[in-house]
Amino acid sequence: MELYFEDLSRAREFYLRVLGLDLKEEAAGHFARFDGGGTFLCLEKKGTENYPSSDKAVIFLEVTHLAATLERIGRKHVVHEEPARGQRAAWAVLHDPEGHNVLLLEKRPKKKRR
Repeated sequence: MELYFEDLSRAREFYLRVLGLDLKEEAAGHFARFDGGGTFLCLEKKGTENYPSSDKAVIFLEVTHLAATLERIGRKHVVHEEPARGQRAAWAVLHDPEGHNVLLLEKRPKKKRR
């Protein structure tokens, strides 16, 4: 996944320091690539792309314990939160520095097969 930012350094700090993602590669002022566990997230400076991109994405990140993650991040970043209900996992949405939606989804325990 690739997202574009006016202020790349601010976005880099948010994904690195607030969300705690693992920075894998970067070119100062151009891009920052984070490991996403089987995928990766690339933040790119707006205007460096070869094609227009104006729509905002929703980034889903799975977390082991949502409440603990929100306490670590700080609840001031949370714009919406839903508790677990039945088969639905607990989740919360926050915005990165340029308004992209980041949805933190609590991992559900895997059911044991009989």
